[in-house]
Amino acid sequence: MRALGIQQQQTIKISLVYFFLVLVSIFVFFPFVWMFLTSLKTNPEALRIPPTWVPQKLTFEAYIAIWTRKPFGTYFMNSVMIASCTAAISTFLGALAGYGFSRFIFRGKTLLLGAFLATQMLPGGLLIGPYFKILARIGLFNTRTGLIIAFITICLPFSTWMLKGFFDTIPPELDQAAMIDGCSRIGAFRRVLLPVAKPGMVATVLFAFLLAWGDVLWALCLTSTHEMSTVTLGILRFVGEFQVYWPMLMAGSIIGSVPAIILYIMLQKFLITGLTAGAVKG
Repeated sequence: MRALGIQQQQTIKISLVYFFLVLVSIFVFFPFVWMFLTSLKTNPEALRIPPTWVPQKLTFEAYIAIWTRKPFGTYFMNSVMIASCTAAISTFLGALAGYGFSRFIFRGKTLLLGAFLATQMLPGGLLIGPYFKILARIGLFNTRTGLIIAFITICLPFSTWMLKGFFDTIPPELDQAAMIDGCSRIGAFRRVLLPVAKPGMVATVLFAFLLAWGDVLWALCLTSTHEMSTVTLGILRFVGEFQVYWPMLMAGSIIGSVPAIILYIMLQKFLITGLTAGAVKG
């Protein structure tokens, strides 16, 4: 009887856990389902009150319209280029800086690391004005290069701290063994440490890519034309002064979320390892 009672308690606990997971899943996926269903409606139906859950007239007009009536292809390519370059450059520079902070002792090391950390405490909106003036002065306002530089400066402190913590978990004996075998310091870093640090670099790439991909405030303030606009700005422009084009807005949001989802699916096996390995120093 006692064993049966324990088994019933375990069954109840498992049922409660699954019930909680179902609730969380509904909470997470409901906005995406609603966006997708709204994107398949006509604009009058999307504005109907009370709203209809399932489209009465299924149409892909919104998906066609964002590519034909708006330069959404330009927005998409701008976002891909800016986010990819930001992720690649900030991760590469962060790996070099993180390796240096992890392996070398030099004057001002602690102060410099503290300065890197302090930059993450500043609100992003506080820095837009100075960045606007700097980019305008050097002729990089309303350019992809200017946006990439701005995003790199935001991502680099995090990348450095993230990868420093990861390199701290890698035994220095690996570097020494590689250099004894004839590698230079850079050769040991490139051939030995980077493959071992791949999970941490993947986590850093994801952070930098998603930050640049999902940003709207910096792109809005540092660009001024449709040719330099990103996906987030393109979606923002579906909100007019007198009307919101809800199906096009939702279709753009669905398409804009696809690269991030694909990136997560491709790199998910490295992500958890990268986020946790740098948090524990062995």
